[in-house]
Amino acid sequence: MGKVVWYIAFSAVSLLPTACKKGGCNVVDYRPFNTTISLVEFNELRLLMQPVALGAEHGGVAGLLIMQVSDGQYVAFDRCSTVNPQRQCAVELEKGAPLAIDPCSGAKYILTNGSPSAVAECPLRPYHVRRNQDILIVSN
Repeated sequence: MGKVVWYIAFSAVSLLPTACKKGGCNVVDYRPFNTTISLVEFNELRLLMQPVALGAEHGGVAGLLIMQVSDGQYVAFDRCSTVNPQRQCAVELEKGAPLAIDPCSGAKYILTNGSPSAVAECPLRPYHVRRNQDILIVSN
């Protein structure tokens, strides 16, 4: 039994360096911001699973993706792809699905949680979202 535990522990430790290429996920730059988004102006955010893409003037590195995932619960992510983040390639919304696609690499992301579904290894950078009546406050 001791050999089995040792073998499992050794295998896990030896595989860690190869679990993510070159030491881990690509990291999107940290840019502090605090922005407000009007639900009157962006009325589609009142609907479930209807993502909205906003430009970098609203915050983040390459802009924001915001979506209501359940009644009154919102998620927000940076539009900067995690595949070669130094290129600051802004992901675009896929029509008819809560997905985002990186036009530079072909990576795809699921917008309910930002996780990659194709090509990318790392999720989109998440941001905090609070709702105050008809205003969303998005920050990091």
